[in-house]
This record gives sequence, C-alpha cells and structure tokens, in this order.
Amino acid sequence: MNINLEYYKIFYHVATELSITGAAKKLCISQPAVSQAVKQLEQGLGIELFTRGAKGVSLTRAGTLLYSYVGNGYETILAGEEQLAKMMNLEYGEVRIGASDMTLQFYLLPFLEKFHQKYPDIKVTVTNAPTPQTIDHLHQGRIDFGVVTGPLEVDSRFDVFSVRKIQDVFVAGEKFHYLRGKKLDYNELSKLPLICLEGDTSTRKYVDSYLEKKKVEVVPEFELATSDMIVQFAMRNLGIGCVVEDFAKIQIESGDLFRLEFKKQIQERDMCLIIDKRSTMSVAASKLKELLEVEEKQN
Repeated sequence: MNINLEYYKIFYHVATELSITGAAKKLCISQPAVSQAVKQLEQGLGIELFTRGAKGVSLTRAGTLLYSYVGNGYETILAGEEQLAKMMNLEYGEVRIGASDMTLQFYLLPFLEKFHQKYPDIKVTVTNAPTPQTIDHLHQGRIDFGVVTGPLEVDSRFDVFSVRKIQDVFVAGEKFHYLRGKKLDYNELSKLPLICLEGDTSTRKYVDSYLEKKKVEVVPEFELATSDMIVQFAMRNLGIGCVVEDFAKIQIESGDLFRLEFKKQIQERDMCLIIDKRSTMSVAASKLKELLEVEEKQN
C-alpha cells in the first residue's frame, strides 16, 4: 500500500475526537478536507473505519483495530517531538567533555558552574584524562570536545583554539634555599633531585623536549601521576618540582615554595579547545562551546 501518512494523522484525530468537526479544529483545516482524507484512507485500505451518525462518528471494529496501532505510533512521534523540543530548549541533553586535571581546574570549572546554573537539567560528563588520551577520546567520538594543553600535533580534521597561556616552572622548598634568587643554567638540574609528572603527559613531554634542546639530560627522582602531588612532595623537600605555575601559585605566594630562576625562561604554551570538525555536536555541547567563545572574545 502507498497511502499518504498524513491520512493516518487525520484518522488519529478523528478517532480521538470522535468528530469530524473536532478533528478539523484540532488540525486547523476545513471539515471537507478531513472528510476527504478519511474517505481516501478508507478507499486505500478497502474497509470502513467509521460509522457516521448525527452526533458525530464512531469507530468500526476495523477502525478500532487500526487505532490501537496508529494511536501508539502517533503518540510516540508526539513524545519524540516533545523530547526534541526540550533538547532544543536545553531542558534536556548531555555534554561530554574531555579534560585533564589542569584544564579542568584552571580553566573549565568556572564555565561549567555558570553553564549548570543556566541549564540545570543538562547532564555534563567530564572524562578526566591527560592530553594524549583526550585526543584519542575525540578520535573515537566519546566526547564532544576536549580542553587540552599544547603543543599539539593533530591532523586537519581538528579545529584547535587557544584559550589561555600557561607557564611551566620548577619549584622548591626551604631545603633548597641556597638556590633562591640565583640565575641558573638548566644543566644544573641534572645535579638536583627532580619531581616530575609521568611520561605520557603533554607537560612532561614539553619540558623534556625543551631540556633536550638545551642538551640537558635529567632522570627524575620521583614520577607522579598528578601535579598536586608534585607540589606536596616539593613542600616536604623531597626534590625540585616541575609543574605548571597555576598548581603552585598559592604555595609560592605564601612562601612555602619558591620558583627557581633561569637565565632564560621556558617558553609559555597554550591551553586549547579542540574539536573534531567531522562530528556533529549536541545542542547542549554547542551552547557550552558558545559560552567559552564569548568569554574568550570578552577577554
């Protein structure tokens, strides 16, 4: 059968209202148009669906059978439209973000707070992982976008936007007070106990690459999973900590730690928003991205 699906929509409303007039009002079309659609459906199916009477219409046995299926199907469509409208109005939906401890704590968290206040019904899922794993999650379509740290080597399928600068530093506690205020060469680090992140992080790779260019080879005393722990180890004088400055800012300002000074500072690098151009973001994810972009333009 090749029957216009619009006829089933009209059939549903006539069967629900048990009135041609009522269905016409509901659909905002003329009564003759409703009557004609019902007639065309009956002819197409080869059976009467309604019994006409002075006070309206009633379903025949065949009409009742058809209505049991059409009703469920049409109401499911209406429910789907309602959920879609909620999603478009940000009353429903999900944002999937990939972020490291650093990008979450020192960039993304305030935006998530603002977004949640504005759209409390949107579910926000944050996959916490270092930059290489975040990029892999984006490759696999597990997240809508990532907030990562540079430098990045990604192919043309990705859009990358710088959102703020970060600075890698070496920090130390009182045990190493003799280094305070001195202008050091990086090769002096090879004689000191270092505390670094594990190897599979963008921070560790960036610092290692920088030191290699200076022909400096170091073997860390401790390799830790988080920058927060590096700060704690450094405060206990277990070595010289290598972290992004944000992690040690409070301790530096309080005097619990101090920054080692070098004749040439490690070059700043970027914290970036990374998006797969080939994927389609959810409405909620697009709205959060828009919030990030507006804030960046204002700054």
